Amino acid sequence: MGIEFTVYKGSPEGKIVKSTTHKDDLSPNEVLVKVTHSGLCGTDAHHKHRDIVLGHEGVGIVQEIGKDVKGFQVGDRAGWGYEHDSCGRCEQCFSGQEIYCRERHIYALSDLDQGSFATHAVWKESFLFQIPEKLDSADAAPLMCGGATVFNTLHSYGVEASHRVGVVGVGGLGHLAIQFASKMGCEVVVFSGTNSKEEEARQLGAREFVAIKGVKKLSIKPVNHLLVTTSAQPDWTLYLSVMAPGGTIFPLGVSDGNLSIPYMPIISRGLRIQGVLVAARNVHNKMLQFAAFHGIKPIIQTFPLNVEGIEEAMHKLEKGQLRYRAVLIAQD
Repeated sequence: MGIEFTVYKGSPEGKIVKSTTHKDDLSPNEVLVKVTHSGLCGTDAHHKHRDIVLGHEGVGIVQEIGKDVKGFQVGDRAGWGYEHDSCGRCEQCFSGQEIYCRERHIYALSDLDQGSFATHAVWKESFLFQIPEKLDSADAAPLMCGGATVFNTLHSYGVEASHRVGVVGVGGLGHLAIQFASKMGCEVVVFSGTNSKEEEARQLGAREFVAIKGVKKLSIKPVNHLLVTTSAQPDWTLYLSVMAPGGTIFPLGVSDGNLSIPYMPIISRGLRIQGVLVAARNVHNKMLQFAAFHGIKPIIQTFPLNVEGIEEAMHKLEKGQLRYRAVLIAQD
């Protein structure tokens, strides 16, 4: 008999298409989740022209569990993000870095018949996350990718509480990066085009705010780490001038084309350019607990989880009209 549920897919024309997915009965280690909330990520917009189920920031209620599932009960809240499975036997998996497993299952490359733009999903228990009681489901959804990405950056790559952390852009990733870095004790410096978001950035935890439109030279105390959260590459010459020796640059926005950056400042200051994916499971869990404890919440706009709601949210995302993350909410 199996399980059948509604999903929302992309299409060659870029239109959202309502469809269905069928799964066999649950395997012993699988969980059926009824989706209540889904975040919308920029990556979803990149794949809207593909015939795949969209969405990878899912939160919902456990509706059924396989016979060997131990960590979830029916009625629990569960969430998932970018990765769905890994081999479990390679060096990366054994060292807690399964996000880099060569056989990983990740959004848009595996399990294309499932996503968080749906009424339900079936995932392995080991790649689902308990949602802390203090986190609302609507707030938890954008943390499943956006929050996990910026937290992983700050947690896993040598950022210390005494460091100055620069954040380029106050948007979907940037406004979360400001909160996480501030609550970790870092001195946060925000770079944005104009002064229009200064008050909000300071309320989120920024210590300094720099409007860069028309600026040819920055004269501020150097930053130890720079999180570039914009999709377009910035003026690297401008930002390299304020990097402290030995500092790290994290290009977090997804952009087409090559990373083009001046060569000599990297060498002369001993800088690093560090690639970052979403968090591995252990770090992801820490992120959820940290967000719940410190009251970190995304600034969201909500839309119905249906064709019309998804298309409206996608349109606002692509026009830069979201403040700052869209959350799709199931209507039943």
